[in-house]
Amino acid sequence: MSQTEFEPAEVATPQRAVRIAVLGYGAIGQQLIEAIAHEVAPQAAICVVRRQALPLPPVAQTPLAVCSDVQALLAWQPDLVVECAGHAAVSQYVVPLLAQGVDAIVASVGALADAPLHGLLLQHAHVSGALLRTVSGAIGGLDALAAAAPAGLDWVRYTGRKPPLAWQGTPAAQGRDLTQLRQAETIYTGSARAAALAYPKNANVAAAVALAGIGFERTEVQLVADPEVQTNVHELEAQGAFGRLHLRIANEALPSNPKSSWLAALSLTQELRRLLELKRHRSPALQQPPHCCG
Repeated sequence: MSQTEFEPAEVATPQRAVRIAVLGYGAIGQQLIEAIAHEVAPQAAICVVRRQALPLPPVAQTPLAVCSDVQALLAWQPDLVVECAGHAAVSQYVVPLLAQGVDAIVASVGALADAPLHGLLLQHAHVSGALLRTVSGAIGGLDALAAAAPAGLDWVRYTGRKPPLAWQGTPAAQGRDLTQLRQAETIYTGSARAAALAYPKNANVAAAVALAGIGFERTEVQLVADPEVQTNVHELEAQGAFGRLHLRIANEALPSNPKSSWLAALSLTQELRRLLELKRHRSPALQQPPHCCG
């Protein structure tokens, strides 16, 4: 996967606390806000973007501003934005924010399977000088995959295995009763691009693997409904000039939401730490992300 270097946006001065916007107030968004207020950036100003601009209680004595549209958010003047609100938020919020030079971290990596949207994000980041980062989410090993890619990868395969009810509300529920599955059933086989577009809430990992390795079209994806598993299981396999990689992770769910992987939330928090450190030091050696979306 190619990588693109962007100059970081202006960092907050000592007289002005960094201003962090969080897109989404679901389980992962709330977990991230808790982490920001308690450990990652306790002095930061935080704005939550949600559909209704209703007041929210403070977290660790940090007041939470609330915005419900992009113009209000731009008026709040964030230094960076962290997206954890779904594919629609990437086009609705991240695109215009990048155009205004606001650094962005995208958790809904599957949105980048939309090639025109991906291109627009990269264009705005390049022109404005903003940083555009993606997260590894609920999988590991993407650093190794990205390192191996320039030497040549023969194939990359991602398998996502979840309990049947985790696939409710997806195309997997069409034509089958997920509650009656007694053995593992493959519900999708194809490219990472098609998987990410058809399963926007379930295939962000497939997209992250594609970006780190050989792209959306060549990355093979298999999605499985398996009544024998109690956790979300992610497997990454690859073969190339470097040798062979096989990684398997069984993710525990967030205590506050059984549909969200705990590692996905932790990954987002870790990426925010990296970006804040980069903005703090503005070291040229750190301006290339470990894996991004180019």
